[in-house]
Amino acid sequence: MTGLTTHVLDTALGKPAEGLVIDLYHLEGEGRSHLKTVTTNADGRIDGGPILIGESFRKGIYELVFHAGDYLRRTGAALAEPAFLDVIPIRFGIADESGHYHVPLLISPYGYSTYRGS
Repeated sequence: MTGLTTHVLDTALGKPAEGLVIDLYHLEGEGRSHLKTVTTNADGRIDGGPILIGESFRKGIYELVFHAGDYLRRTGAALAEPAFLDVIPIRFGIADESGHYHVPLLISPYGYSTYRGS
């Protein structure tokens, strides 16, 4: 598979994070262009396949912005105001246009982790 995919797991609840909004940006120099907004499904993934694929999947610097605070509030998590984690940006590079880049997010109200998955 070629393209960019993601999924989100709620480690505090031990299940996929359904209904989490994610914005995708392409960065050039100091500029940032919004490419799309997606929302996770019941499996914590994005419906319709990769977020980027085909001609839109090209070398460059990208940023996935996960709106974790809104999601966590909907789950009933007890969050301080302001929340410790609200919007989580993950900036990464795509160097191989023939590759598959999977950028998952594992979240809880007070921590997160990511990695390049498969």
